[in-house]
Amino acid sequence: MLFNFQIIFLLSVLMGSPAVTTRTDDPVDKTCSFKGKKLYGKIKFVENFPDIKIKIVENFPDLKVKLVDNFPDECGKWQIVENFPDLKVQIVENFPDLKIKFVDNFPGLP
Repeated sequence: MLFNFQIIFLLSVLMGSPAVTTRTDDPVDKTCSFKGKKLYGKIKFVENFPDIKIKIVENFPDLKVKLVDNFPDECGKWQIVENFPDLKVQIVENFPDLKIKFVDNFPGLP
């Protein structure tokens, strides 16, 4: 009987522990995409009809972004283009899909 109590107690501790639980509300998945759109590559900033809306933040970003001139082939590396973008992005202040932080080093998931 004591053994069953110990198992129940251990499970309740593990289930309530923030270190064990995973966030299901993360907008960026492990493949560095948002709703099927990859979050690296050639990016065009637009005012209308974006693929995603972003808010630029300094703290607690969903994605860290590094602007590059060539080879935007890793998570968080963006090359700004005017033609043939992989992703169209609109910068907003309210109701963003993602919060990003521009960085010089170590782009990708925080």
